Amino acid sequence: MTKNARDETGWTEVLVQAPIGFGELVAEVLAAGACSSAVIGAADDLPAPHSGREWVRSALAFAEDSGDKREAIASALAELGTSSGIPELDGLEPQFREIPNEDWAGAWRNSWRPFRVGKLCVVTPDWRGELRPGEKRLALTPGGTFGTGRHATTRICMRLIQERVPAGARVLDVGSGTGILAVTSALFGASQAIGFDIDPASRPAARELARENGVSDACEFRHGGFEVLAESDTGFDVLLANLYSDLIQKHAGELEQRLRPGGWFAVSGCPEHHLEPTRTALIENGLPVSQVHARGRWNTLEGFKP
Repeated sequence: MTKNARDETGWTEVLVQAPIGFGELVAEVLAAGACSSAVIGAADDLPAPHSGREWVRSALAFAEDSGDKREAIASALAELGTSSGIPELDGLEPQFREIPNEDWAGAWRNSWRPFRVGKLCVVTPDWRGELRPGEKRLALTPGGTFGTGRHATTRICMRLIQERVPAGARVLDVGSGTGILAVTSALFGASQAIGFDIDPASRPAARELARENGVSDACEFRHGGFEVLAESDTGFDVLLANLYSDLIQKHAGELEQRLRPGGWFAVSGCPEHHLEPTRTALIENGLPVSQVHARGRWNTLEGFKP
């Protein structure tokens, strides 16, 4: 079917077989480009992925589909292994197919299931289940911005927040994405959580997450890098950074400057082969690492500033 002959309200599905455990990173690449959102998991009409792989699916509206858009998607995927420092992501290639008209803003609902991290139950806004005793509810609408809470790096941080963040703490969330760590901090007693991210889609998504969970008064989100912080944005009790490990290494000094003496930090997004360089960068910049938490290939480093 030629483009002129097809229904322009339809979609071109973008399919990638990602290594298990890395689907959200691949989804982030797809949704940050021409696609509007991404779903991790197979559709009923797709074959089983190769061993050790999972489907990541996104879509282009027919009106937006073009050779240039497809080439940009392929290029971004091809560069992901190098840009993230994760060899398992080398050589990813997209597939494209035409599909019937579908509301891709809500396609994730077909495969989404609530999940729990410690005393936090992560659900969709329309969830009608019951919380367990002592649990808190975090309602989110997954979309294109990184941070549905399922990735190993996010889950480790969410658990540590529950154990480490004191009531009334001031929290800085570096690379805040959807704001899930800042909002989790507020739900568990932080009095202020400031997050910033260079992705322009992050700020509105994070604000909506805070509003949905009733913590807007405690959360503030900014678009940009460290330059969006004022001189007064220092002395934080808690510092969170769920980033690519090369960024943690590069900005370790700036992380240290924002944390008060005695403040607690957790940095995540560190694959095994980047663990020692990341630990060294933190230590050399005044952030001694007291503990490393591993989940699969990923590591989260935590400690207290002297």
